[in-house]
Amino acid sequence: MTYTLGIDISTTATKALLIDEEGRVAAVAAADYGFETPHPLWSEQDPALWWQGAVRSIRAVVAQAGADPASILGVGLTGQMHGLVLLDADGAVLRPAILWNDQRTGAECDAIDERLGARLLAITGNRALTGFTAPKLLWVRAHEPDVYGRIAQVLLPKDYARFKLTGAYATDKAGASGTLWLDVRRRAWSAEVLDALEVPASWLPPTYEGPDVTGRVSDEAAEATGLRPGTPVVAGGGDQAAQAVGVGAVGEGVTALTLGTSGVVFATSETPRIEPEGRLHAFCHAAPGRWHLMGVMLSAGGSLRWYRDTLAPELDYDALLAEAADVPPGSEGLRFLPYLTGERTPHPDPLARGAFVGLTIRHRRAHLTRAVLEGVAFGLRDSFELMQEIGLPPATQVRISGGGARNTLWRQIIADVLGVELATVNTTEGAAYGAALLAGVGVGLWPDVDTACEHLIQVRGRTTPQPDAVARYEPAYALYRDLYPALKPSFAGLAQH
Repeated sequence: MTYTLGIDISTTATKALLIDEEGRVAAVAAADYGFETPHPLWSEQDPALWWQGAVRSIRAVVAQAGADPASILGVGLTGQMHGLVLLDADGAVLRPAILWNDQRTGAECDAIDERLGARLLAITGNRALTGFTAPKLLWVRAHEPDVYGRIAQVLLPKDYARFKLTGAYATDKAGASGTLWLDVRRRAWSAEVLDALEVPASWLPPTYEGPDVTGRVSDEAAEATGLRPGTPVVAGGGDQAAQAVGVGAVGEGVTALTLGTSGVVFATSETPRIEPEGRLHAFCHAAPGRWHLMGVMLSAGGSLRWYRDTLAPELDYDALLAEAADVPPGSEGLRFLPYLTGERTPHPDPLARGAFVGLTIRHRRAHLTRAVLEGVAFGLRDSFELMQEIGLPPATQVRISGGGARNTLWRQIIADVLGVELATVNTTEGAAYGAALLAGVGVGLWPDVDTACEHLIQVRGRTTPQPDAVARYEPAYALYRDLYPALKPSFAGLAQH
């Protein structure tokens, strides 16, 4: 038996996963860790935690599977995007990594917009947001000049683990798309953006397509992890791109929907497309020569968690949602806006707020529950609508994953609101599975990503839209879309109190 290894460097744990040549998961292990918030809105992490977690989880899966290290043919990497890792000329970490969810860089985002204007969106496919890497580096330049003066290399989190595994500096094109330095059309670093922001190109690693081999496990890393020296390590992908590979969303028409705390709509494109107002993220895909558009709503499953914890903490989710099954589509005129932590897509507005609108004396808890489920579904549809507005073909199937996808009623509501079939697949390990699959392509187990997905990933469940419900949700969604513009001035005023 031969295997490939996927490693996922997330915000809270490093996961390792072994799959065999038939795509079966042979072993999974994770090493947990925390992150620091030294000041309000800050989020930092010691890169040593990622490597320590990788060592522990790799050794654990090799032991679980009883695998000969020589039978592990390749390693793929994925993980949290946008983080800033700074190294000196000796490869030593200069300061804790600044993570994707750090919010300190508002002034730096404004400065990027002033320097580049419309060219930023035209080149990178994205607006300057606090989560991205570029404003973090500008913050270090402004506030920690001693650190900035010693920088020799800038990496993303998973690429620090790559450096520890191989001694090589490299990144994947999907992850690089989330830095604000990549020309997404050309799939290469943008000299224009780097020059405008006064960032030396020598600080950035070479970029590679997802299955490309970027280095090999060093003798030192082999001793630490138990892997065979010389094992190829492929580029992999940022967590969302690897997640899409892991569910087989690698061609136009098949969209990935992740229903976790946030909601992510991920659609592959054969050509580079950029939403004119930057309301969608435009990134390179981990599948070579392809791109993807991504819409992110900040409180999807998070809205349901807040609702349950606040209004029905005595009930488990299944019992709470069962009540809503008898409420008709549209919740009898009740709407819920899921902007509990502001919003990103389609309204990049940190001041947006959640709201129930249309309450009457007739409404009971079951109505409120269904309104929450429908409000999240409407918010997800916003991303689909934006994608079609810029010419992406409509989805023929949506492959859904994440904790919220386990509930039958919520899946049905989403299928009815979107008017498209939802599918669940046989793989449930997400990004780590996608990274292992990319490694298999890189070492020749499969000729390309499409073939690997066709061979390994099968649809296990389908939720078909119900025509009557689809028809009822059309006017309900139209009313939902009217609410944010009407309430936006009030949201801004409420933020002052």
